[in-house]
Amino acid sequence: MLYALIDAQRRLTRAIAGRPPDECGSEPSAQAPWVTPGKAANAFRHWLLRSMCAFEQAPQFAISSVASNGGRITVDETLVQSLPTGTLRRFTRNPIAPEPAGKRPVLLCAPLAGHHAVMLRETVETLLEERDVFVTDWADARDAPREAGPFSLDDYVLALESFICAAHAQGSPVHLVAVCQASVPTLAAAALLASAQAAPFASVSLLGGPIDTRLNPTLVDRFAGSHTLSWFRENVIDVVPSSYRGAGRRVYPGFIQQAAIIAAHPERHLSLESAYWSNWLAGDMPGAMKALRSLNEYAAVLDMAECYFLDIIRVVFHEHLLPRKTWVVAGQRVETDALRETPICTMEGDRDDITGAGQNHCAHELCKSLPARPDRQLTVPQCNHYDLFTGSRWRDAVHPSLCNFWREVETAALGIRRKRGEASHADRRRQA
Repeated sequence: MLYALIDAQRRLTRAIAGRPPDECGSEPSAQAPWVTPGKAANAFRHWLLRSMCAFEQAPQFAISSVASNGGRITVDETLVQSLPTGTLRRFTRNPIAPEPAGKRPVLLCAPLAGHHAVMLRETVETLLEERDVFVTDWADARDAPREAGPFSLDDYVLALESFICAAHAQGSPVHLVAVCQASVPTLAAAALLASAQAAPFASVSLLGGPIDTRLNPTLVDRFAGSHTLSWFRENVIDVVPSSYRGAGRRVYPGFIQQAAIIAAHPERHLSLESAYWSNWLAGDMPGAMKALRSLNEYAAVLDMAECYFLDIIRVVFHEHLLPRKTWVVAGQRVETDALRETPICTMEGDRDDITGAGQNHCAHELCKSLPARPDRQLTVPQCNHYDLFTGSRWRDAVHPSLCNFWREVETAALGIRRKRGEASHADRRRQA
C-alpha cells in the first residue's frame, strides 16, 4: 500500500531531520537559534519535514494577543466541545474597556478539504480584532479509531449543529462564517436548526462556497463531476497503517491532497517558500519567522475519511442535492427556505478558479432570503479563492464588509428587542 510506504518515508525523514524548534507551531523568539544565519541546517530540516508532510502534529494556533483599537489585548483559548469528528475552540478577547451592547461572537466554520483549521490562523487573528471567535477544528481521520464511526457528511452536519448550539450556550447567538467547502454543511446545519425553530445564530456568511457547482463550473468542478465514485475510490483512497489509532480506516490521505493542492495552485506554494527564503537570506528574522509560520500551516494536511470525501463528491458535484432541495441528512430534509428570515451575506472573488462565479451568491435565492443588497452579495475585485480569507484582500475588503454586515444585523436586533421591551412595558401598565 502506498500509505504504508509514505509513512515509512516520513518516519525516516523525521529520524534524519530530527525535531527542529517550533515544530508544533509555537512563536519563536527573535533570537531563536534555528533562524539565525549560522543555522542553515535547521532551515533545511523544516523544508524537509514540510515537503514530506512529516510533522508529527499540526501547528497550534498559539494566539496570545491581537491588535485592537490601536493597542494590543490578550487572548485566551479554550476547548468548548469535543466530538469524534473534531473540537470547537473558543478564542476570548480580554478588552480593557467594556464591549458594546449586543456584540455577537463569530463561529468560523473551517473547511474539511485537506488542511487543518490552523491554516485559518490569520483569519482568526483578524476577526479577534473586534470580537470573540469560535473555530471548528476537524480531527485527522488517521487518529480516529474505526469504532468512532464512518465519519460521513451527515456526521459533520450534525457536528456543526451541535457546535452552533454549544457556542450559543456560551452566552449569545453567533454569526456563522463558513469558508469554501464548509459552506455546504454549514448552510445545511443552519437550515435544520431553523426548521426546528431553534436558530441559535444571528446571521450566516459564506465565503467562496460551492453551493451550486452547476453554475459556471471550474476545472475542479468539471474534474469532480466527470469522474465516478468508483474512480475516486480506486485511485485516491488508501488504508491508514497500523502505527496510528485509526489503523485500518479507509481515507483520502493528506499527502495525496497536498500534491493535488500544489499542482492546482503552484504559485501560492512558491510565493510562501520565496517569502521565507528571501527573508531568511536577507537576515530579516521576524519576516522569516512569519513566513515559516504560514508555510507550516499551509503544509499541515490531514486525512479525510473515505465516507466523508465520497459524500462530498456525490452531494456537491454529482447530484447537487443542496440546490435541488433534495438533500436528506440523518432522515431530515434540508429545507433552506427555513432561512428566509435569516440575514445572509455572500462573498466571491472575481479571480476565483476553485468556486465559479455565482456558485456562492445563489444561496440568497436558494434560501428565499431577504432582498440581497449589493453589500450583502459582494464580488471582491482582484481576489482569488485564498484571498477571500487571507492576505490583503481579506483584511482590506472582505473583513470590513463582514463587520459592517454584522453591525447592521446587531443594530436591527437591538432595535427589535427595545421595541418588544417597550411593548411589554406598555402591556404591564394597561394590566395595572
